[in-house]
Amino acid sequence: MTRKEGSTGSFIDRLGVRLAIFLAVALFPLLLISAIQSNSLLQEARARSEAALMGETLQAVTGETRLLQQAQAEARFLAYTLPPFLNDMDACSAQMRKAVEADPALSLAAFVDKNGQMECSSRNVTYDFSKDEHVQGILPLETPSFVLNPHGPVSGTAVIGATHPVYSVDGEKLGFVSLSLPHSSVLHKESEPDTLGYDVDNALVIMTFDANGSVLTSSGDLKKAQTYLPAHRALKALAGPNALTFTARSNSGQERVYSVLELLPGQLYAMGSWPAKSSISMNPVADVSPILVPTLMWLASLLVAYFAMQKLVIGHVKRLSRALRGFASGSRRVGNLNYAGAPKEIQDLALSYEKMTETILHDEAELEDMIHHQEVLLREVHHRVKNNLQLIASIISMQIRKARSPETKELMKGLQERVISLATIHRGLYQTSGLTDITANELLPDIVRQISALATGPERRIDVNCHVDEIRLTPDQAVPLSLLLTEAMTNAMKYAGTKDGSRPDLQISLCKIGGGYVRLALENSMDPDAEPASPDKSSGLGSQLSQAFVQQLNGELKSAAEADRYRLTAEFKLAELQEAELRHARDDEDDEEDDE
Repeated sequence: MTRKEGSTGSFIDRLGVRLAIFLAVALFPLLLISAIQSNSLLQEARARSEAALMGETLQAVTGETRLLQQAQAEARFLAYTLPPFLNDMDACSAQMRKAVEADPALSLAAFVDKNGQMECSSRNVTYDFSKDEHVQGILPLETPSFVLNPHGPVSGTAVIGATHPVYSVDGEKLGFVSLSLPHSSVLHKESEPDTLGYDVDNALVIMTFDANGSVLTSSGDLKKAQTYLPAHRALKALAGPNALTFTARSNSGQERVYSVLELLPGQLYAMGSWPAKSSISMNPVADVSPILVPTLMWLASLLVAYFAMQKLVIGHVKRLSRALRGFASGSRRVGNLNYAGAPKEIQDLALSYEKMTETILHDEAELEDMIHHQEVLLREVHHRVKNNLQLIASIISMQIRKARSPETKELMKGLQERVISLATIHRGLYQTSGLTDITANELLPDIVRQISALATGPERRIDVNCHVDEIRLTPDQAVPLSLLLTEAMTNAMKYAGTKDGSRPDLQISLCKIGGGYVRLALENSMDPDAEPASPDKSSGLGSQLSQAFVQQLNGELKSAAEADRYRLTAEFKLAELQEAELRHARDDEDDEEDDE
């Protein structure tokens, strides 16, 4: 099956699309290599970022570590020196005041006995901690610890307590010493946005926590600290002697880089974190997916290659294709095909096209000249046949005038009408500009006029109305149709009449009825007492000729008489002009075979 002329085909059949597909496949390995390399660079940058974060975290908590270590050392010293003073609360409180005076960072130094009672403190106040959950959590501990109390009952502010158990000489646990540091004094101040180059939300966040996973300090609001913690990793699980870095999503859904290190063995740990994108970002492009930049480069390469192909090949091919389609559709304006900037192969193709069009135009000119000569000769043949038929009609007319018998005159008059119809057909073939068709609205009205002139006279007048659609007939149909019209008109005008003696009328029409069919209709008035001859029932010569002509047309003949009207119709299908041409060609071949 061949593609229809002018069909554009599917989108995939286009040269540009196919070239783009081949280029995409050819460049795809480069895309993969670039993506792998970009991902490797990203991982390397992330590793450097994690290492840098470890150093930043260690540097950021240096001050906190120093304060907490100093507080823990002082708590240990008091725990060892305090037992002799526990019998005298004033002396005990004096020892506590000395500790606070020695370290201005402390807000409170106190001893809490094993019952949760604080009677010895640097502020000379007493307090019952027996129901305080923080104190109840410290009393069972046998080792030093840190505790965060967001609402210190004595100092009235958030404090971090460095605690140490106190034992008697015989090893009995008496309680614990607690040195309180105001949370604000150990809080790591968040770096200014201008210093880090990020906004506040992207700044470095430093937190400290104990072995139980409790957050002690944060560089921001403690209420907001939970949003920066890793979503699926518990702080208690991160507490350990080995420093580690990792990247995970926080509780707020942001991807962050985390660094965890031990400040006090088994007691205090620090965690630093910052957004993953900001931590490795060196320019706006680095913030996007590692596959995006290689993909954009791949697409840019395809685009450049595609436009290069458009410029070097596809554009020239399209121009040449338009010229070919125009020439194939009948346009004979070749135009100036300038392919000076095209590749040599395209130039050779354009040169071949120009030579081909020159050859075709030359051959067409010769064929048109031959056809013109044949048309002149054929018209001359039709003209001579028309003249000969008219001469025969004139001879018959002379014989009619000499004939004595009315029957002879009637017979010869019918013969004359048939000859005149044939002459009229050949005149139409002579006058028409084509060789394979005849215009019905020019041929049939001429025949009607001539038959009317022959069949009427001063003593017999008939009103004849003729309507013919613009229909093109092949000569094979024009001849039998004209002869059928002649026979039908002769019969209608012979029996036309009226009851009251007025002038009879004859209506003639040839019109299209759809489906490629046409209808010839003749309707005349008649005397109700007269019996017209019906061509489809009568056995006369005229009826036999009418039936023969209808058979040549492959049509159907019908007649009907109602009251004072008689109607004759013939329906047939129009023949295709190409079929007529092919039939004539076959006839010519048969004639040549007969000659051989």
